[in-house]
Amino acid sequence: DYFINTDVDCILAEDTLSKIIMPVLDADKHVIAVGATMRMVNGCTIDKGRITRVKPPNSLIPLFQETEYLRSYLVAKMGLSMINAIPNVSGGFGLFDRQVVISAGGFDSASHAEDMDMTVRMIAYMRENRKPYLIAQCPYSLCWTEGPPNIKVLSRQRTRWGRGMLQFIIDHRKFFFNKDYGRLGFVIMPYIFLFEFLAPIIEFVGFIFLLFLLLTNQVNFDTFWMMIAYAYLIGLSVSIVTVSYDLVLGKLYKNFWEYLKLVLFSALEAILYHPFVVLFTLRGYIQYLSGKNFKWGQMTRQGFSPSKNANTV
Repeated sequence: DYFINTDVDCILAEDTLSKIIMPVLDADKHVIAVGATMRMVNGCTIDKGRITRVKPPNSLIPLFQETEYLRSYLVAKMGLSMINAIPNVSGGFGLFDRQVVISAGGFDSASHAEDMDMTVRMIAYMRENRKPYLIAQCPYSLCWTEGPPNIKVLSRQRTRWGRGMLQFIIDHRKFFFNKDYGRLGFVIMPYIFLFEFLAPIIEFVGFIFLLFLLLTNQVNFDTFWMMIAYAYLIGLSVSIVTVSYDLVLGKLYKNFWEYLKLVLFSALEAILYHPFVVLFTLRGYIQYLSGKNFKWGQMTRQGFSPSKNANTV
């Protein structure tokens, strides 16, 4: 009745099946999909296909993505699940109702945002047939994936995500503020448009405008640094809350310093990592608007050595 969709480079926790099915068993509504927290396998010790030691990544980009993923799953999606408004169940790992997926048309091989596309079409199918539904989020870490090891691979990943985002917005524009689709039309689609699609555009335009104000001496420095610090500390506070929540759920890292490492590097994320994500996403928008025939793009992976000894990814 249900199947798990995951990526070839993912490693699952040994208790994955028992935990991912619990929202289905506990719910009083028909659960059509369940997502769970995904983590970076970079840095973990692997032995014969199993994670024997969970550690934060050593490389900079996967380390930033570790905190980014935790924020996405433990804060954003857990919050949205409370109002049954999860916009997508990750293509990297998710439990799906087999019959609903088939009835909604299955995965679209032409989509560059196949997980979000599939989730929204499943919701639309349930609404069109007047069936109550629930999409749940499991907070536990059940899946580890290999993150981009360098800027080049990160660029391919986020550019593709950007193309997929614009493609998704255009393909599903009929759902916006459509009363026949309930929260899909009035919550999920506006949320995706404002906080996922428009966010990088607003950030880039805001940065250009800030440069203009600086060059024309129109910045009030009496309040400028206070406003910058306020925005920066809000982002840092969310990361600290996220790491703390993960610690409460289950201490996967062996010591306190490994958690502190996530917090310390999240303080640098806005400077060393996020600007690249914005630029790569915008490039994806531009590429999609150019109308070229794009391929998926090679996501280079280091993989796991087949040697008998345990090894660190």
